[in-house]
Amino acid sequence: MSAQTYDLIVFGATSFVGEILTHYLNDTFNGPDQESLNWAIAGRSKSKLESLKSSLGNKASELAIVVADAADQDQLHQLCQQTRTVVSTVGPYALYGEPLVKVCCETGTDYCDLTGEVQWINRMIRKYEAKAKETGARIVHCCGFDSIPSDMGVYFLQQQAEATLGSTCNNIKMRVKAAKGGASGGTVASMVNITKEATANPQLRKELANPYSICPEGHPFKTRQHNVNSAEFDNDFNKWSAPFVMAAINTRVVHRSNGLLDAKYGENLKYDEAMLVGNGLKGRLMANAIVAGLAGFLVGAALPPTRWLLERFVLPKPGEGPSPEEQVNGYFDLRFVGKNDNGQEIKVKVTGQGDPGYGSTSKMLGQAAACLSLDISKEDKAGGFWTPSTILGDKLLTRLTEKSDMTFEVI
Repeated sequence: MSAQTYDLIVFGATSFVGEILTHYLNDTFNGPDQESLNWAIAGRSKSKLESLKSSLGNKASELAIVVADAADQDQLHQLCQQTRTVVSTVGPYALYGEPLVKVCCETGTDYCDLTGEVQWINRMIRKYEAKAKETGARIVHCCGFDSIPSDMGVYFLQQQAEATLGSTCNNIKMRVKAAKGGASGGTVASMVNITKEATANPQLRKELANPYSICPEGHPFKTRQHNVNSAEFDNDFNKWSAPFVMAAINTRVVHRSNGLLDAKYGENLKYDEAMLVGNGLKGRLMANAIVAGLAGFLVGAALPPTRWLLERFVLPKPGEGPSPEEQVNGYFDLRFVGKNDNGQEIKVKVTGQGDPGYGSTSKMLGQAAACLSLDISKEDKAGGFWTPSTILGDKLLTRLTEKSDMTFEVI
């Protein structure tokens, strides 16, 4: 088989989110009046891949299967030699993701995923970015609900601010106004693993507390960042707010984007995220209940006996997650407010249809991967570790609004 036979290979296609992504790509590409994409599915079990292919119907009759194990670097090398881009759904990435990133960087193969594991991203950047720049591999983490809505939301807000206010905003907050969706076992496993790692490693805890932990080396950022880690009343939205579990990764990605853009958003950019939970006494009680629930989960996940009980009897197992109906019926509605040095303000609304972590994430991830493979040439963007907004930019924004049931609008 010749080099780069495929535009895209889905690695981990039989995982929970991998199956959703595979069905989305099959429904979206290569039909009448649809964009052409030469793609394949990959994983370690040929029988499971064949079963997945069969479930896709006649449209997928020519879909190729590539067998490769996440821990077998020889097989990963063979996989990478066949494609421009690999999209990986094999998590927790901190446990299983490094060999593929390493091989992509060695072979110059483009890569994207939906990790939210900031400690792993930091390790990958430090270990492999020099090689990626040498070979031309473009590595793009966080191409799902964390962190495309946040990263692209800030990107869109700053575009609109420059056009209408004459400058970018250096003080931005994102608030989850509404969302409906469920968690999968893979996501929960990633959260448990990062809690386990942080409990055992004081240096990692310090790293996780650093808002600039994945920014490019030599960045100038020193501004103290606000973290919503308790119940707070938000005057900009006139509602109580509570911590948002994805803020820890999303804020880091936004700051890395600013670093990669040579501080286009300002060296003193402030950015934080939280959930809006209502007003009055009811809102305050709800915010405090969320704080208590998150604290209980973190304590439970940190202690081996309670972690075992949670994993055995409470939390969803890997491979489990929202039902097909829940994936379709979910949604999210995010609100951004930005302010510049002159006190001028702009508000932006970002929405998505489908369960945020799965129904909608599969669309974001699929279009991000297609965008990286089909729209962004090696001449346009060189090798290295990018964020979605800094490498995919306007072309991804168009794909998200036209093909991923997302909206970006000024309000």
